Amino acid sequence: MKKIIAEFKEFISRGNVIDLAVGVIIGGAFTAIVNSLVNDVVMPFIGWLIGGINFTDFKAYMPMREGLEQQAVIAYGSFIQNVINFLLVAIVIFSIVKIINAFRKKKEEEPEPDPEPSDEVKLLTEIRDLLDK
Repeated sequence: MKKIIAEFKEFISRGNVIDLAVGVIIGGAFTAIVNSLVNDVVMPFIGWLIGGINFTDFKAYMPMREGLEQQAVIAYGSFIQNVINFLLVAIVIFSIVKIINAFRKKKEEEPEPDPEPSDEVKLLTEIRDLLDK
C-alpha cells in the first residue's frame, strides 16, 4: 500500500500533471466566458437578424402507436441550435486566438538593440580613427 501511495505522490507531483490540471481549470473558466459571449451577446443579435426564430421549437412528432403513453418527438431544432452554438463558439475562440497571436507577433517583431561591440572592435575603431587624422 505504501508503494502505491509513493507512486501516486510521484505521479501527481510531476509538472505535466499539474500543468494539465491548471489548464483544465482555466479552460473551464474560459468556457464560461465564451458561452456567455455567445449566448448573451452574439445569439441575441443573430435572433434579431433572423426575426426572432427559435430553432429549439422545431420538432417532428411521430405517429402514436397503441400502448404508448407519450408521443415520440424528434427535436431536430435543438440539434440545429447546438450546431449553431458550436459554430459560434468556434468562431469566437478562433477570433480570440487570432488576436492573441497578433499581439505576440508584434512583440516578437520589435527589433532588438544592436549588441555592444567588443573591446577589440572598439580599440580597432579608435586606431582607425587616429590613423585617418
